[in-house]
Amino acid sequence: QVQLMESGGGLVKSGGSLRLSCAASTARVSFGAMSWYRQAPDKEREFVAAIVGGGIVRYGDSVEGRFTISRENAKNTWHLTMNSLTPEDTAVYYCKGRGPGDRDYWGQGTQVTVSS
Repeated sequence: QVQLMESGGGLVKSGGSLRLSCAASTARVSFGAMSWYRQAPDKEREFVAAIVGGGIVRYGDSVEGRFTISRENAKNTWHLTMNSLTPEDTAVYYCKGRGPGDRDYWGQGTQVTVSS
């Protein structure tokens, strides 16, 4: 059973940066599409960023210009670099990957808290 796990979350001051990572439980699989979502307290889950195909990337409006998604060559690990963080970025961040069987796999989330 393939599992994804996020890492790199934590507490950061406003204006700071964090780098999140998502890694599969085995290096024997790869993912054709990789993405990040987030869910703030009392809000719906929100699309953050995705990288697909030959490296095409897209971002949600709220993070455009501040966040960067990237992947490693093996396509079983990907990252979200977050800059100029504000308290509005506080949320649980989830990674998602299109993997074996053409199904989506989700991580369990990592908390990002941005203080004023």
